[in-house]
Amino acid sequence: MKNNWKWKTMLTLAAIAILLAGCGGNTQNKATSTNGNSSSKAENTEASGEINVYTSIEEEHVKTYLASFHAKYPDVKVNIVRDATGIMTAKLIAEKDNPQADVVWGLAATSLLVMDDMQMLEGYEPVGTDRVLPEFKDTANPPKWVGIDIWETAIIANTVELEKRKLPVPQSFEDLAKPEYKGLIAMPHPASSGTGYLTVNALIQLYKDQAWSYMDKLHDNMMIYTHSGSKPAKMAASGEVPIGISYGFSGIQQKQKGAPVEVIFPKEGSGWELEANALVKKKDIKPEAKLFLDWAISDEPMKEYNKNYAILSIKQEGAAIPEGYAKDPVSQLAKLDLYQAARDRESVLADWEKKYGSKAEPKQ
Repeated sequence: MKNNWKWKTMLTLAAIAILLAGCGGNTQNKATSTNGNSSSKAENTEASGEINVYTSIEEEHVKTYLASFHAKYPDVKVNIVRDATGIMTAKLIAEKDNPQADVVWGLAATSLLVMDDMQMLEGYEPVGTDRVLPEFKDTANPPKWVGIDIWETAIIANTVELEKRKLPVPQSFEDLAKPEYKGLIAMPHPASSGTGYLTVNALIQLYKDQAWSYMDKLHDNMMIYTHSGSKPAKMAASGEVPIGISYGFSGIQQKQKGAPVEVIFPKEGSGWELEANALVKKKDIKPEAKLFLDWAISDEPMKEYNKNYAILSIKQEGAAIPEGYAKDPVSQLAKLDLYQAARDRESVLADWEKKYGSKAEPKQ
């Protein structure tokens, strides 16, 4: 990967905490003129056309999220191409010289930073970007990407299965490496899943020089690496594995459905990632692609995002922390550098695959 990274303002926990303090700015969308190739953002509810939207948003959420877009723009056909973060990132990069996507929606910010470094993104300032806190958007003018929410690592423990084995519920990353959990854990593959990579990134930044030594121990306890971020939570819920490393809300959903699971955020701090949107750089940029990006940070989808994520890029008045979070979710996040995660992604994944890829589930 190139080393010509554009150093921007770091994402910090102190800044993100502003989100939950109610400092979200003006709650009305406002059209603003931008430079570059972005055009006037006057609303056009009579728009028609067809766009390809690439996303890594969980499949079960896509239809619900899109309902308000279809209601507002019924004549715009949206072709959704959905896959796990790593697979979607690889697909976008493979199509670099002949891009098929018009919009990237809900992809990990670390992936978008890689794409931006490869000059694959077109600057565009969606309507309402002024409401997005600076820590959640690119500092370029116009921005190359705009964030929508954060998701974080959680341990999903099946209490029934652990009780059968007379084992305690793990409370930390350190606990997960203990030999008594040998063969009892499922985790997302970091090259396929954004949840997998944000977890590996957290371990590298938390454990520093001891990270790979720690992951050797964790690997000894691993039953399988999945290609879906939510699958380990579902496996733990069904009892297929006693412990799944997944993202918080996925585990909370399983608990709400009645599964005998406990959702634990590691004592050391959860790995986390920013989900963001971007306009793909290509010869013919469709106006409907910009309308989609305008819509994607408007009130209607934001309310839907908030049903699945505790931390949003735009503070919603009266927004509740989702059920299942025992405390302020910001306090559960590890202090991480997403720019380092993006810069190191290629080398980290290559090393990880060599060391641990033998336990990956077969790709379908």
